[in-house]
Amino acid sequence: MQSNTYKLLNEEFGIAEKVLDAVAKAEEDVKELFDNIDDITAFNQYKVLKAFQKNRISDMHFGWNTGYGYDDPGREALEKVYADVFHTEAALVRPIIVNGTHALTLTLTGILRPGDELIYCTGAPYDTLEEVIGLRGEGKGSLKEFGVSYKQVELASDGSIDLHALGRAISASTRMVSIQRATGYSWRKAITIDEIERTAKFIKDINPNIIVMADNCYGEFLDTKEPTDVGVDVIAGSLIKNPGGGLALTGGYIAGRQDLIDNISYRMTSPGIGGECGLTFGQSRTMFQGFFMAPRVVNGALKGAVLCGRVFGNLGFDVCPKPEDTRSDIIQTVRLGSPEAVVAFCQGIQAAAPVDAHVKPEPWDMPGYEDQVVMAAGAFVQGSSIELSADAPIRPPYNVYFQGGLTYEHSKFGVIMALQTLYEKGLVSL
Repeated sequence: MQSNTYKLLNEEFGIAEKVLDAVAKAEEDVKELFDNIDDITAFNQYKVLKAFQKNRISDMHFGWNTGYGYDDPGREALEKVYADVFHTEAALVRPIIVNGTHALTLTLTGILRPGDELIYCTGAPYDTLEEVIGLRGEGKGSLKEFGVSYKQVELASDGSIDLHALGRAISASTRMVSIQRATGYSWRKAITIDEIERTAKFIKDINPNIIVMADNCYGEFLDTKEPTDVGVDVIAGSLIKNPGGGLALTGGYIAGRQDLIDNISYRMTSPGIGGECGLTFGQSRTMFQGFFMAPRVVNGALKGAVLCGRVFGNLGFDVCPKPEDTRSDIIQTVRLGSPEAVVAFCQGIQAAAPVDAHVKPEPWDMPGYEDQVVMAAGAFVQGSSIELSADAPIRPPYNVYFQGGLTYEHSKFGVIMALQTLYEKGLVSL
């Protein structure tokens, strides 16, 4: 018997019955996986709640100052909440950090000095960090321009961190080893917490003074532990991804050892000023509330990613990760094999959006990327990756990256519309 929802999607949205049947079958396949996701969500929800209660959050923390932002109790309390949740000595949580790349850049430039060596042990970093490091572009303040050297250790053939190669790469000049938890535009599974723990221990056994940094973008609340629970010294991420819960309008965070956070704060503002200044522009309430809601929002996005993997896997497409794999980010990669299919998938995601659903995304020369990129993001917050979105560089083998959804129902609808658009254009058979 067809449900009321099935009829609504068929009659009001024009979704083909074959599409709805394919998604319903995949959803039935992954029910047990959803139970485990719910358990992790409950753990993280109570962990966040405990941090709020410990820091005695009250209505006074939702106000804000002007000018320099001195003595802002809300900003200070929010950073204590983040530090408690991530089990670190200190944190910076600021709307003046414009995105995840900025948070990572502050971390790198706040810690590294001329003559230091940076190693990325998870292969190539995310595209937008290439100019930060100095791998391409004209310098303009890159680490290379300031005398920081760089090494890159490729992942092993099974997608894991190659500890033997990493050990050979570490030198007397190595100051920091960085782990990118999420896939970026790579065909690999995200790096799990267990693997991060093994890697951090391996590095510290070689030299305990080496700083282990993790790019935590897309990874918050995917596990009962975070990288800073397992030996990582400092993490960074974006508030318009997981921890903002879809409510933060902008911003980024960095959490870690007190001495590292101090140095990073001096880069964020100015030596001698650090974290003492910085206006929150009235965003404290939404940053608090978004962080409180984040575990549940991540739950919906994660379930949507698992469903996406099962739907397209059932249709014969290569997907990464597999639905049953341990997840360490909210991203689902689907290898579609052609630029036409990639664009159609993204247009389907856009058509599922509550905002700008009428727009048809096309590939364009997006700043910070080497290839043209097509990006679907009909979001309440521009560029918010915790809201339903999909993007892809237009390059072989034509992978598309699906993520987000403030609710599971919306993430599921994104899968439905992506498949519907491919079906209408004759790019998939059902």
